[in-house]
Formats: sequence, C-alpha cells, structure tokens
Amino acid sequence: MGRWNSTSVPDFILAGLTDSAETQLVLSVLFLLIYLITVLGNSGMILIIRLDPQLHTPMYFFLTHLSLLDLSYSSVITPKTLQNLLTSTKSISLLGCFTQMFFFILFVSAECFLLSSMAYDRYVAICNPLRYSVIMSTRLCCALLSGCYVMGVFYSTVVEISMSRLHFCKSKVIQHFFCDTSPILALSCSETYEVEIIIFICAGSNIVLSLSTISGSYLSILSTILKISSTAGKKKAFSTCASHLLGVTIILQ
Repeated sequence: MGRWNSTSVPDFILAGLTDSAETQLVLSVLFLLIYLITVLGNSGMILIIRLDPQLHTPMYFFLTHLSLLDLSYSSVITPKTLQNLLTSTKSISLLGCFTQMFFFILFVSAECFLLSSMAYDRYVAICNPLRYSVIMSTRLCCALLSGCYVMGVFYSTVVEISMSRLHFCKSKVIQHFFCDTSPILALSCSETYEVEIIIFICAGSNIVLSLSTISGSYLSILSTILKISSTAGKKKAFSTCASHLLGVTIILQ
C-alpha cells in the first residue's frame, strides 16, 4: 500500500460510533437536540449580555467569549457528525480533517486560557474590590482575551505542522467520530514519537498553566474569604465564584 500525505489529498473514513442504523438514528436525534440547545443557549447568553448595559462588566465580557468558544468548537464537530450519522457518506478529505482538528484544538486551548483569565478576574474582584475597576480595565480585558486566542492559534499551529509531516499507508478509517490527534496518529506509517512529544508538551503546558492560574487565584480567594467576619459577606463572595467554578468543573470532567 502506497505512502501518502497532504500532497496527494486522499479521503479519510470516519468510523463513527456505531454501525447499527437504528442506533445511528437515535444518536443523530440526540446529538441534534444537544447541538440546538448549545446553539440557542450560548447565542441567547451572548445576545442578553450585549443588549443589557448593566452586564457590560469584565466578568460578563469574558462570559460572552466563553459562550462563543463553546458554540464554536461544538460547531466544528457536530455538523459533520450529524451528516455521517444520517447519510451513507462518511468520508472526509485530508484538508477537511486537518481543518477540523486545527479549529478544535484552537477553541479548546483558548477556552482553557479564558477560564484562567476569568479566575484572575474573580481574584481581583474579591481580593482587591476597591481597585477592581482600575485593574480590570478595558485595555487589560482585551489584552487577556487576545492572549487566549493567540495561545490557541499557537498550539493548534504547532500541532498541525507536526501532524502534516506524517505519511499514511495504513487503513484510511479513523476510529472516531471526528478528526482528533490520537486516531490520526494510529493510521500513520511514519515514526510518531516526536509528534507525540510535541502534542504532549502543548497539551501539558496548556493544562499546567491554566490549572496553576486557576488554583492560585482560588487559593488567594479562599484565604481572603476566610478572613471575612460576616456570614453574609462570605456568602456573597462565594456566590461570585460559584458559576465560574461550576464551568471549570464541567470542562475538566
């Protein structure tokens, strides 16, 4: 079987989740419902925040882009998955596969750094409440947000370039329902050790940097909250962090 890479641009076959027609129909309905809820929920969140001037604060500024990122990476995967479940066409071009992988890594990486920025925002709000509006200026918020997207593009570009150098001469069937790094590496007949190290470094540094920032912020927040004498003050401080902590927990799961 011949070796091929991005120069020959063959098609991959996405194996999907099951070969059963009945199960595929059930999954397609389930995925469609989840996707519609995701689209409506995140779009509604963005619209409400944009239309209400009282929500034009740093916390909701970051929340807007968190919703946008959630909507974006869902849209990278779900439409193609639904097409594969509802039709007999399960192929995806090499270019389409690598494009899907690029944007998925970009949006997921950016979301991790955005959660770190939101943790810092909560740290400033609770530990430096009197200077909050000064510290969390529009300029800083935009800089933090830009940094999130830049790091997302950086990670996805590094992984994409390393993956594009691989040659494939095994089966074209990707044992997954979307183009992820691991199932694509499994098809390569090239030496993948260096690529795996690059992916490990990118993923590891993303997780370590994000979790370090989030953990450091919340340790400082917890220390500050424990020093608050009134029960009402403690409850108010905890309530400002609850939604962010819930979001971090869900994503880490």
